[in-house]
Amino acid sequence: MGLETVSLGSTGTKVSEIAFGTWRFGRENDDGEVEIGEERAHELLDAYADAGGNFVDTADMYGDGESERYIGNWLADRDREDFVAASKIYWPTRKGDPNGRGLSRKHLRRQIDRILDRLGTDYIDLLYIHRWDDDTPADEFMRTLDGFVRDGKVNYLGTSTLEPNAWKVAKANEMEYEPFRLAQPRYNLVNREIEPNYLPMCEDYDIGLVPWSPLAGGFLTGKYSRGEEPPEGTRGATDQQFRDSYLTEENFDALEVVEAVAEEVGTTPAAVSLAWLLEHDAVTAPIVGARTVEQLEENLSATDVSLTDEQFERLASAKSA
Repeated sequence: MGLETVSLGSTGTKVSEIAFGTWRFGRENDDGEVEIGEERAHELLDAYADAGGNFVDTADMYGDGESERYIGNWLADRDREDFVAASKIYWPTRKGDPNGRGLSRKHLRRQIDRILDRLGTDYIDLLYIHRWDDDTPADEFMRTLDGFVRDGKVNYLGTSTLEPNAWKVAKANEMEYEPFRLAQPRYNLVNREIEPNYLPMCEDYDIGLVPWSPLAGGFLTGKYSRGEEPPEGTRGATDQQFRDSYLTEENFDALEVVEAVAEEVGTTPAAVSLAWLLEHDAVTAPIVGARTVEQLEENLSATDVSLTDEQFERLASAKSA
C-alpha cells in the first residue's frame, strides 16, 4: 500500500492521491475531552507519511489552533519541503471581536501570520477561504489573498464553499487577481449536490476538487443497517440531524450498491467509496480523517482497489444529484 502522487489541480505541485484531514486534532467534544491529542496526532501523521502521504489539511479554527500547532511540531522533525500543507480562514477565532471572523483584510492578515507561526513555516502551500463572506466585497478579499501569494506567504488559493456560491466563485476568478485553483466541497456517493452547477463550474474554470466527507460522515463505511438502531456511540445514535440527512431509504439503497461492489472486489464499503472518488476525473484528492491508525490504513487501502467501468457507473448511478 503506497500512495501515488497527482497534480494539485491545474498547478505544478504534486500531492498524494489521498489527503489527510486533521479536524479532530485538539478538538474538545461535548464532555470536554480532546478527541485526538498531540501524541496520537503524531502517530497518525507518521502512519500517513510512512504510506507515502504528503498532503495535510487543517484550518485555523480546528481545535482552536491546536491542529496547526500539532502539525507544526511534527513538521519540525521532518523536511518541510517534503509536505504540502493546506489551511483555511473564515470562522471566528476571537470571542467578542466583530473583526475576529470572515474575510476582511484585517482578519485575513491577522490569521495568516498566526497560521504560519503555529505551523512553524514561512509559507503555506494552499490557503482556502473556509466559507464565502457576503459582508466583505469580493474585491477586498481577493486583492488581499493575491497579496499573500505575491509576498510568498501562500502558493495557491482555494475555496471551501458549496453549491449556491458557484457563480460567486466564477465571478471572483474573473478578477485580475490570483484565482481559486482548488475547491473543497462536500462530495461523496450520497452527497451529490455539487453535480448540477458547482462541479461544471469547477471543470470550466479548471479548478481541482479536494472533497471533504468522502465517506458521508461514516455512513458509507457500512456501520449502519436499514431498519436497525444506529450502533451506540456513533453519530447516528447521538445526532438527529445526521439521522435525518443520512439514514434515509434512498441512501440505504445507494449503500446496498456500494456493499455489493465491495463484495465483488473483496474489500470494504469505505474503500470502494473512496476508490470511486479516486477514479473520478474531476477529483484531485479526497480528504480522509481517522481516529486510529487502523482506520487510516483501511482508508488508504482504497488505492489498491480497481473498479471496472461498469462498477464505476453503477456506483455513480446509485443516487442522483
